[in-house]
Amino acid sequence: MRLLIFIFFFITSCSNDMNIESFSKNTPAFKLEEYFNGKTEAWGMFHDRFGNLKRTFKVDIDGEISNNLLTLDERFLYDDGEKDQRIWSIKILGDNKYSGQAADVIGEATGVAKGNALNWKYKLNLKVKDSTIKVDFDDWMFLQDRNILINRAEVKKWGVNIGVVTITFLKIE
Repeated sequence: MRLLIFIFFFITSCSNDMNIESFSKNTPAFKLEEYFNGKTEAWGMFHDRFGNLKRTFKVDIDGEISNNLLTLDERFLYDDGEKDQRIWSIKILGDNKYSGQAADVIGEATGVAKGNALNWKYKLNLKVKDSTIKVDFDDWMFLQDRNILINRAEVKKWGVNIGVVTITFLKIE
């Protein structure tokens, strides 16, 4: 019994979930709708859970706001020549909260921003070669000086980390 209690406390104490509130005083302040309104370029990579680089990519993003809706047209070019597109429809809910949908997103993505950070969570049908797997994304975006935005996303399947996506965004206009 003591062993089970020890294991339970060990597992629960290992949780390293960041808290969005801890970034509330950080600057520059990040507003998703302001940053992505217009053109943005990004460069990213995917590492598997063992740290092996599996893929790199470039993304061209066009953002447009209409009423309280931000539409992001993301066009991906992968290092192997594959191209892909994701179009996000993101509702600006007020109080730095957001919800969003895209064709490969299962249900609704939810996000909240504080200070220079935004945490964005969603389930995604991820294309892997000739199949699709359902994964969980936990995105953390951090706005830096000079309009640089750094994104780190943990990708999980059944609660197990299968990899990390790292993206650097640069606001063009």
